[in-house]
Amino acid sequence: MKTITRLLMILTLAVFAACEGPVGPPGPPGEDGLDGFDGENGYLFEIEGTFSPTNDYTLYFAFPEDFTTYDTDIVMVYILWDQVESSTGEWLDVWRALPQTVVVNEGVIQYNFDYTVGDVQIFIEETVGELLPEETDNQVFRIAVLPADFWSTKSVDINNLDAVMKTMNVSEKTVKKMSITK
Repeated sequence: MKTITRLLMILTLAVFAACEGPVGPPGPPGEDGLDGFDGENGYLFEIEGTFSPTNDYTLYFAFPEDFTTYDTDIVMVYILWDQVESSTGEWLDVWRALPQTVVVNEGVIQYNFDYTVGDVQIFIEETVGELLPEETDNQVFRIAVLPADFWSTKSVDINNLDAVMKTMNVSEKTVKKMSITK
């Protein structure tokens, strides 16, 4: 009886192990990333705008329609704070993470931001009354969208744009320059 049972088990095992069906059709293609950038490590956009009373001292940047952000993504905004000359005569950009507060004789100016999965708003909060053109005109910002699952495994100071760009494997030439809607 044991021999028959073993024989049936081996025969059953052989039949099921040999079963193989036809290969199914390929799945649908995945979404394409932004040109030249697959987004695995995050996305970096650059915008420029002027704060004024007509836009309530707020710059509005809507993420492109072909771009998806998630509730778990980290969004950081950096302001081009200054440009300094290096010892080799090359001009270097100085970026600071928002919020940034400037104390002047007349009061306080703060550059700040908020965001949703669809947009980023960069705004000035101030107590000085009238802002100077160097505080409002042609301000340049970089917006980094960082996937939380990727960045949670990294030990990078996300307040340091250079470190973020290095980890994202982004160079100055590949920063996506975008226009703003307001």
